[in-house]
Amino acid sequence: MTAVRREAAPLRTQVVGLLRDAIVGAEYTPGERLTERVLCERFEVSRTVVREALRQLESEGLVEMVPQRGPVVATLTPAGAVSLYEVREVVEALAGRAFAERATAAQRTTLEQRLAAFEAALDRGDLRAVLAAKDSFYDALLDGAANPVARATLRGIHARTSMLRGMTLQAPGRSAHTRRELAAITAAASPATRTRHGPPVRRTSGRRPRWPCNSCATRWPRARPDPLPRLGRP
Repeated sequence: MTAVRREAAPLRTQVVGLLRDAIVGAEYTPGERLTERVLCERFEVSRTVVREALRQLESEGLVEMVPQRGPVVATLTPAGAVSLYEVREVVEALAGRAFAERATAAQRTTLEQRLAAFEAALDRGDLRAVLAAKDSFYDALLDGAANPVARATLRGIHARTSMLRGMTLQAPGRSAHTRRELAAITAAASPATRTRHGPPVRRTSGRRPRWPCNSCATRWPRARPDPLPRLGRP
């Protein structure tokens, strides 16, 4: 049972966060039914709060409403994953360029600190801490980008791909690739300086700096008929 606190954030917001974390953490498998009664008992809240939370997670793409079954954990198909990563690559590039052009010195320092925290979590092998640190890194990136539309778009995409991240980070070689990827983003986001993460991004004929692209989509299997597996707790 995971009771919510009767203070600070509204109950619905707390339940949304807790249930989102449970889905991302693979406590529920794709396609698994989310029974209102069970959720009410788990979080010690009313059916109204649970229904509102489920509607919010449905809008984020983490929950699907299936006729005759009700709410279930969404299943992301290979084609859907590729489509999301293609859009994510474009929006992240836009956010990165905006950060390079608009971020303050303090925001650049914060981005480097978030990268260091991510690398430390990787070194510890703590999957939940790695995922949280990666989210924190992107929060810093989007703060400096100062583009609310890009923030909202990426937040939705990250929510819908969140079920994949734990699995992909545990794939052979993926953690090293992600480390290099975020280091490249950090270096590209500070084009005027050299950091320990690498040289500044190259400029060509006075154009905007090139932005390291995200290649996650190319690493997703092209055929996978079965739903995503349950991930073990780290």
